Amino acid sequence: MAEPDRPAPRAGVRLPVVLLALAAALMWGASRMIWVTVSSADGLTEPRTDELDGGVWFGALTPLALVLLAAVAAVLATRGWPRRVIGVLVALVAAVTAVPSFALLTGSGNLEQRAATLAELPARATVTAASAAPFPAVLALLGAVAAFVAALLLTRMPRDTAQLSGKYDNPVTRRAAATEQVARQRDAEQPGGPLSERVLWDALDAGTDPTEESADPPGGKAP
Repeated sequence: MAEPDRPAPRAGVRLPVVLLALAAALMWGASRMIWVTVSSADGLTEPRTDELDGGVWFGALTPLALVLLAAVAAVLATRGWPRRVIGVLVALVAAVTAVPSFALLTGSGNLEQRAATLAELPARATVTAASAAPFPAVLALLGAVAAFVAALLLTRMPRDTAQLSGKYDNPVTRRAAATEQVARQRDAEQPGGPLSERVLWDALDAGTDPTEESADPPGGKAP
């Protein structure tokens, strides 16, 4: 049976959710790839080569991806100003993600010194070569861009935008709305087809009998 009382999903909610999920996937994938390869020698042992993945080079990358996944659930469960707050937080995540990615792609900072520190080379070791792989940084930067676009959509979203699915509605609110619909149906203030099965069950849960007729006479309210 159709449920006309329930707000339909809106594309305005789906798009930021998809962008957040995409951003989280890109950032998680980038964290598993090799960002920097560093070769060193200390004059006492054999030369060594260390490969630093995204989780080492940018330790916050995986936690930030998990934050975006949590933001997906939060967006689905909220509406109005809480979504705008989520948008602001997502924008901060995007900014934090973009900084190290952009720095690596543009060659900013001392690559060899940072690589030696993260590879935990002994003090006597000398870095003989250090190379950066641009592709993982590009993936992380794309994830940051996707997250930033999602943040803009969330902060600009109208207050009355419906939640993606009615299953996240508060049961207390749902029952109160069902009771009001039943009362209006009795008083003929809401003409139309029969109430949905969901509304009938919610009204019963609230202690209202949908089959009970109004006590008012047909000509109007009782004096």
